[in-house]
Amino acid sequence: MLFFQAIIDKTKNFILQKKQLKNLKKKMNPKTMLHLGCGRNYFNDWINIDNNSYNDIQKLDLHWDVRKKLPFKDNSVDFIYNEHFFEHLSIEESLSVLNDFKRILKPNGVIRISMPDLDEIVQIYLNPHYKPEDFSAVMGTELLTKAEFLNVYFRWWGHQWLYNWEELERRLKAAGFSKIKKCKIGISEYPELNNIEQRTDSRLIAEVSK
Repeated sequence: MLFFQAIIDKTKNFILQKKQLKNLKKKMNPKTMLHLGCGRNYFNDWINIDNNSYNDIQKLDLHWDVRKKLPFKDNSVDFIYNEHFFEHLSIEESLSVLNDFKRILKPNGVIRISMPDLDEIVQIYLNPHYKPEDFSAVMGTELLTKAEFLNVYFRWWGHQWLYNWEELERRLKAAGFSKIKKCKIGISEYPELNNIEQRTDSRLIAEVSK
């Protein structure tokens, strides 16, 4: 029974994707902007893409596993944005995704990556004045020890790899990017990327182009 249900679900998803891909053309003019791993944050004028489903809570333009090749032509995308996305990928997956980003990005296109900063997490962990209630306040859930705080960041929500600037820059260079800029939350020289972060703990931010 489970086997047949899996076939039915796969067929339904295929039909949905075909319909979504057809509708994407309406959102690819004058600029093509991809919001990847969008979760519940739907951006108007962007193509909002995610592989998770939150039933009626989440609105998507395309249900897609970003670890697979994105259905966009080479050199066709102006902006790519993702927030709290890369830490959910293994290193091998992240390099594959970055290479695909590079493929579809226009020569003057820009990728903005926002995520938690490992250095800041470690600073909080090592703060001698912090008590369990302080760590709980940071995470928004009850934590009893500093060790629990650190393990939550590394293991919860499907986290696979946390980055500081050194590590993020290293991986971006490994993917072949040379134009890498460190940014502050909510600040960009591009109007499309200014004030775009949705989470206050997005403290490690890079803008990248070919």
